Amino acid sequence: MALETQTLKPLSEDTCKSLLYTAGEVFAEYGFRAATVREICRRANVNVASINYHFGSKEELYAQVLEYSFQSAAAKYPHDDSRTGPPEKRLEEFITNFMHGCLRCGQAAWHGKLMAREMVDPTGVLPRIVERAIRPRKKVLTGIITEILGEGFTDEEVERCVFSIIGQCVFYNHARPVINVLSPAVKYDEDWISRTAGHITDFSLAALRVMARRKRR
Repeated sequence: MALETQTLKPLSEDTCKSLLYTAGEVFAEYGFRAATVREICRRANVNVASINYHFGSKEELYAQVLEYSFQSAAAKYPHDDSRTGPPEKRLEEFITNFMHGCLRCGQAAWHGKLMAREMVDPTGVLPRIVERAIRPRKKVLTGIITEILGEGFTDEEVERCVFSIIGQCVFYNHARPVINVLSPAVKYDEDWISRTAGHITDFSLAALRVMARRKRR
């Protein structure tokens, strides 16, 4: 193996992205524990030794797959923290981008399934993903909700609102098999995702406004 790895050449950027994408498909299909490096390399048409040589371990490959997926989603559907414009509009943009990133079709469509597996059977990679990809998004949403609610709310109350909104969004990913049976007309296409994001925004804003009015009494 040592002689084999010494002759390996660095992967090109395109090959590396292709490998990460293929690994994402395999991890989403089988889960981290059941997925094999051999199957990933077979589908990606790369040498098995490439994983240890370029990533060090199957776990590190898995971590980079998740980071790659989050980065791809963030590049296409950014979560802006510029604090410009009304917070209600920024909430709508956040929810819309989050929904598209979570449910998107085409490239990295396996992201939602992979994260669902991670929630059910977490690996040692989860804390790293939380710190690098999830906590920054939570910070953005927390700021938006704090502006909408106004003064007088505790951190716990604000955080509960954050989790309630995210819960509405991820429901459509985690409950997708059930939704497909209950409502076969749901297509999960771009237009449907945008409409659903609009509904979640309206629903959440109504709740936040009621909470704000009660706090001012």
